Amino acid sequence: MKKIVLTGAAGRLGSYLREPLTRMGEELVSTDLVADIGKLYLGESYQPADLEDLDAILAVTEGADMIVHFGAYGDEAPFETILGPNIVGAYHIWEAAYRNGVRRVVYASSVHAVGMQSRTAGVGLDAPHKPDTFYGLAKCFAEDLASMYWDKRGVESVCMRIFSCAQVNNARALGTWLSYDDLIHLVEQSINTPVTEFTIVYGISNNDRCPVDNSRADFLGYRPKDNAEQFAGEVLKDTPLLDLKDPEHLYLGGPFASVELGNSGVASMNIVDDAKKV
Repeated sequence: MKKIVLTGAAGRLGSYLREPLTRMGEELVSTDLVADIGKLYLGESYQPADLEDLDAILAVTEGADMIVHFGAYGDEAPFETILGPNIVGAYHIWEAAYRNGVRRVVYASSVHAVGMQSRTAGVGLDAPHKPDTFYGLAKCFAEDLASMYWDKRGVESVCMRIFSCAQVNNARALGTWLSYDDLIHLVEQSINTPVTEFTIVYGISNNDRCPVDNSRADFLGYRPKDNAEQFAGEVLKDTPLLDLKDPEHLYLGGPFASVELGNSGVASMNIVDDAKKV
């Protein structure tokens, strides 16, 4: 592979993907909004680009074989905030992929596309969209966009519905954790699989308490190794009885399922910023 483009490279998850992606192609072009991403890995270059600027996205993806699309506004917010980077930006990514002959988009979708599905139903990859927020709604839009661009324009996609890719510090994450190592493995398999057409896969580790069925995406060769059960003793000893009237505890979206539309879902999640440093 000659060129891979990574959007959202300055983000926490992007920080863990940059180095592995340099080993998968001759050139990694990382992009985000910041002026300078700092020290680069061997084979990596950095080009700032705004997802809302189609010309900029066309320029940064020219000659690419794969786009790994992690760029977005990463929380619930008013619709007007989500619209530009997450909805219009998604269109720009797939349109640029089509115009530039990019084979595949590997997309950081989210559990929040199905966030109002029950945690105890064992839903599979054929579960209908049931977003919990405007943020989740944008993920639904991008997944449908990816489906259409495969059907009508032949651009392959893997839409990874990422769950809790952060340190495990709450009871929900015992089922929903995605370790950084498993995230890297999932992205690598989404790139390496010879044919994906339009595919959805849950981005979740091999947790004993996993709330979803990922088996229909087995052909990707994604075999997560990490298990959040190792944290159960410490987490559960400090967890009070859950209020079953609170949607946070009943639905896959967790805190995003309980917040008012437009209000932050991340604010109550106590996410540790452990971004990887070069």
